[in-house]
Amino acid sequence: MTNTPGTNYTTILVLRELESHAIFTTNGEDADIASLSVVGDGASIEYSPGIMFMRKQTGSDRRMGKAIQRELLNYEEDDSMEVNNMNPRSVESALYGSAASGDDDVDIGVTSRVMYDTAFSVRDASACIDEKFQNAPGEDYAKGSRSTIREPDFFEPGSLFPCAITLRDATPAEVAFVVAITKRNKRYGAATTRLGRVKNHILGVYTGDEEGPSNRELTANVITSFAAESDYTLSDVVQSPALDIAEASEYVQDAYDAACTEGVAQDPVDQAVVNELVEMAADDELGAIMEAQQPHSAEFIDNAIKTDGD
Repeated sequence: MTNTPGTNYTTILVLRELESHAIFTTNGEDADIASLSVVGDGASIEYSPGIMFMRKQTGSDRRMGKAIQRELLNYEEDDSMEVNNMNPRSVESALYGSAASGDDDVDIGVTSRVMYDTAFSVRDASACIDEKFQNAPGEDYAKGSRSTIREPDFFEPGSLFPCAITLRDATPAEVAFVVAITKRNKRYGAATTRLGRVKNHILGVYTGDEEGPSNRELTANVITSFAAESDYTLSDVVQSPALDIAEASEYVQDAYDAACTEGVAQDPVDQAVVNELVEMAADDELGAIMEAQQPHSAEFIDNAIKTDGD
């Protein structure tokens, strides 16, 4: 591990599938919506996908990473999500980043080596988002109208979000750690502890010296593939009541493989290795891998402190 950035990229290709209603909003009420153009064979459309903002993914995955770390490792210094109370020597902070705390012993910040992009729903917002009445009843039998009564936008179960999680200069142990986080994490969005269950389908792992295609490109390719393999138009696909998860997974992987074949400097990792990485998520083997990584992460920070002081 070195504090000098290189060009060693690892991509974990994921299809996020909502298994229950979920809220991805900035103001707590309205879903964030984008506008995208999709070009197919002889046709094109403008559609409005709902978006899963990158910080909704990063924050939730970091909390899961810290939880796994507490489960598997023992640290003398606690590691939390509080910006000025992170343990930069931990495996999670050395990978996902930490702020300089002002602590005289470890007054150094770390840049994240895990990168997320906004994810776009395959279907149009009008087909996969609905308002739901929500309140917070108290003990009284009757109560007046108050601010706790609201109608936020909920993404419908079955909504699909193709995602690429990119790691830069990560060790094999760190890749296994992020795969475990992705496999275990099932709560994203504004109310992550209560609402919205997500299933992350890990479709592949790729390595190379540049980043792969964006989430926008993957999503557009899924839409054009659905249209090409059926009698549907592009508009039919984004307005459909549901999409087949197996077909969507195949199209996401095909889109990434095609980009690699057409010039992106990345190669797929053997599927047997990917399967082993996924199986490690619920295995004691992950604990052994993280224990082996722990001193390297601490050394990485100590070297950065030493360099910073010189």
